[in-house]
Amino acid sequence: MHPELLAFSHQVRQSVDARLQEALAHFAGEGAQLRDAMAYSLTNGGKRVRPLLVYAAAQAVAAGRPDGLDWPAAAVEAIHAYSLIHDDLPAMDDDNLRRGKPTTHIAFDEASAILAGDALQALAFELLVQSPLGAAEQLAMVQCLAKASGARGMVLGQAIDLAAVDKQLSIGALEAMHQYKTGALIAAAVELGALAGGATEAQRQALGLYARAIGLAFQVQDDILDVISDTETLGKQQGADQQHNKPTYVSLLGLEAAQNKARALHQQAHEALAGFGPQANYLRQLADYIIERRA
Repeated sequence: MHPELLAFSHQVRQSVDARLQEALAHFAGEGAQLRDAMAYSLTNGGKRVRPLLVYAAAQAVAAGRPDGLDWPAAAVEAIHAYSLIHDDLPAMDDDNLRRGKPTTHIAFDEASAILAGDALQALAFELLVQSPLGAAEQLAMVQCLAKASGARGMVLGQAIDLAAVDKQLSIGALEAMHQYKTGALIAAAVELGALAGGATEAQRQALGLYARAIGLAFQVQDDILDVISDTETLGKQQGADQQHNKPTYVSLLGLEAAQNKARALHQQAHEALAGFGPQANYLRQLADYIIERRA
């Protein structure tokens, strides 16, 4: 990770983690076990890429850092954590390792994991409407995140993914699946930052192209890492996609072509930011990081 981005990521993590801890502190008494299961996923490592995108997108369109970014950044991380809990469940991907630790349904139990995911999803929208942003911005953010995380976004992608096991997909169908499953929430993070920063329509369109490119690049790199990395580095079971007989960019294109695809998407992301000045450098560095990461 670029040194500037690394320093920026530390600042964002501190701000977002503080906001999430404050939100979790309201759960007590009879809700203690539920709170612990929620906190387990939220605080169990993670790169905080989506909150970083919220902050970086806002900075790209605004002079300085706008106020109120903690809430949408924490909201998108809560949705991401919920999605990981549910993706790991026996009825979904049936994984027992996440970020080098037992998955939530292993560390607690299956019912607690399901409920923790449900609660985190609801918490995300609480955070958005608790933000100090104006009512119009709050409404736009709720609409953005709801669409990206529901049956027209991430959940649809997961449904397509589950239905694709043991089947051969075309590259176009695989790309559509991942634009929903992974790309939609990444695009929402960028859009939330753009909304908070007061982006113009032209800026939002350019950021949308950037988000689409990095969202797909993120998944292509995941597919590559599932082949070339190891379980300890990944923090989850290496080779899980192959074990579950899931279609991936590597299985359809081969490793070298998948790597070329990631590089092409990386270039598209940079080109989408051509109209932005140095204030978009964190977005550029995030694009670099996404295809250079090893976990």
